[in-house]
Amino acid sequence: MSFRIDPRLPLTGEVRRILAEEIGKALVHLDAAPGQLDQALHKCRKRLKNVRALLRLVHSGDETFCVAENQCYRDVAGLLAGPREATALIETVDRLAAAFPEDCADGGLDAVRERLVARQQALHAGDDLAATIDTAIAACEAGRSRIAMLSLPDLPEQAADILAEGARLTLRRARKALDTAGSRGEANDFHDLRKAAKTHGMHLSLLGRLWPTPIKARRKAVDELGERLGELHDVLVMRALLDAEDRPLGPPKETRLLAKLLKRSEKHLKKACLKEAAELFGDSPKRSARKLARKARDDLAGATMHEEDTPAAA
Repeated sequence: MSFRIDPRLPLTGEVRRILAEEIGKALVHLDAAPGQLDQALHKCRKRLKNVRALLRLVHSGDETFCVAENQCYRDVAGLLAGPREATALIETVDRLAAAFPEDCADGGLDAVRERLVARQQALHAGDDLAATIDTAIAACEAGRSRIAMLSLPDLPEQAADILAEGARLTLRRARKALDTAGSRGEANDFHDLRKAAKTHGMHLSLLGRLWPTPIKARRKAVDELGERLGELHDVLVMRALLDAEDRPLGPPKETRLLAKLLKRSEKHLKKACLKEAAELFGDSPKRSARKLARKARDDLAGATMHEEDTPAAA
């Protein structure tokens, strides 16, 4: 099955199906974590983001369920954030070395990378990580058992309105984050923009059969923006770590070089992200949601009529 809502089927059943599949895949990755920690935890967190995006999309249909479950999976993802962040910092140093080869000639950031690798290994070797993974597994299993509690309106018009409202709220969130990032430019502003863009990208996947405009180009642009915002997030995290680290990340010469390259990369990424986000989220969220609602009503109602007109099998 796919991470996509089938308009021919009742909304409640489709959402329950997708939740079960995504949580099940998250559990598979958690089970595999002891042998391939970085990859498994990264994939698990991606599945949990899919779950949370779906809950945001149908939030207005069952607010009590969606709020509680969203918080549950947010907490689980937070438990697993540390190991992934440690790996992302190493990847950030590698990107800087590739982007500024002349500055990093003769191993200009090697000592910093070595210390980040040692930091990552110490985190992975800790006894707390195994207990954290066990806690995440228990939380996901409990969440999977609660899926049957979800109840959404299945009439075509009501289902269409729920999906359109969820998409609108995420577009509004992205537009607000874009405006704030453009005017204030703080790390949290770009992080909010990243989260909204990622959620919107997942909504495009979920609504692939219902979205009213050509979707492939938009999905590609959203994915590219998400990757760029992710790189910016890693740069900003590294800068904060460099400023607050009690033990230096490397010799003074290397940390000065690191600070210079981080600042240069941050300036470039912020400019690019704002430009790309403005092209994606410049339209009115209400206008986009109305288009989606109209098309969804037509498609959902058409699927229902088709089923009613199809003779039952003997």
